[in-house]
Amino acid sequence: MIIGLTAPFAGFIADRIDRKRVLILAMIGYTIFGTAPLYLESLGAIIGSRVLVGLCEAAIMTCCTTLIADYWSGPRRSRYLGLQTLLASVSATVFLGVGGALGSSGWRTPFWLYLAAALLAVPMALLIWQPARSSEPGAALPPIPWRQLRMPCLVTLAGGIAFYALIVELSFVLDEAGVTATATIGALSALMSLATAIAAGSFAKLSGRTPRDLLPIAFGLAAAGFLIIWSSGSVAVITAGAVLTGAGTGLLLPVLATWATNGLSFSERGRGTGLWTGSLFIGQFLSPVLITGIAGAVGGLRPALGVLGILTAILAVTTLVIVPRDAKPLNITND
Repeated sequence: MIIGLTAPFAGFIADRIDRKRVLILAMIGYTIFGTAPLYLESLGAIIGSRVLVGLCEAAIMTCCTTLIADYWSGPRRSRYLGLQTLLASVSATVFLGVGGALGSSGWRTPFWLYLAAALLAVPMALLIWQPARSSEPGAALPPIPWRQLRMPCLVTLAGGIAFYALIVELSFVLDEAGVTATATIGALSALMSLATAIAAGSFAKLSGRTPRDLLPIAFGLAAAGFLIIWSSGSVAVITAGAVLTGAGTGLLLPVLATWATNGLSFSERGRGTGLWTGSLFIGQFLSPVLITGIAGAVGGLRPALGVLGILTAILAVTTLVIVPRDAKPLNITND
């Protein structure tokens, strides 16, 4: 929730000041606050450090996506937004696997992985450049095009619920199925992330289609995965459903990011991307809350995921109605 509320503010700073500077400072803060549980003893202090990690993550997500849209347009922008999701998913695959293995030696050990952000900050500072502004520093920013962003952000809010459902809940589903080894849960979660990466990698080739074409496919795959998990308590079936959902969400994220950022000018892009990022992470916050509430009503976690699968399938059909028929292909930009 912290990321969802602060991402728009990070976007405002990115538009007003300097995208690169905000990004590098956020990466350093991410390492400092991310590794804090290695030496903190108080539960309250550890929770506070997670809040600060969320603030840094909001800035990182917003600035990275904004810079990609700044640097490239048209098919190249689609390619790199897809690559962003692919690399994030590959990183999740690696870090989930390593984190699961490290977790077997103590609950604090996985927090050492946050040092990776500091190592990345050095080449980022050397290789990333701040794009030239189209207006004088300190000039009044143009208003945000709310009408243009309204529908992508609303769909992203719903998409965030689907995207993060298994990221949060898969370990609990596997635990119910009898998988208790931390390393095994990490490996199966990494397999889902790998499917997300592969689907994200396909986006560049699919970006000649419109969001009206691709959103039903992405939501449909995610829905099918949820329903498969509901159908059986077998570990093999649960894994297959998780992989299918991962593929759907891997396609979903670059579609939504490209749909939201296309057409934004340089002076609008940080705030527009911040709103989109905020919508995604508010969906993340709502996802476990919604699933827990449904689980209490229907008698379990897997049935709750089945209900989410039905709702996601309905959303897949709904996108055919709410996305305009004249929507442009995602590899066509106006800037």
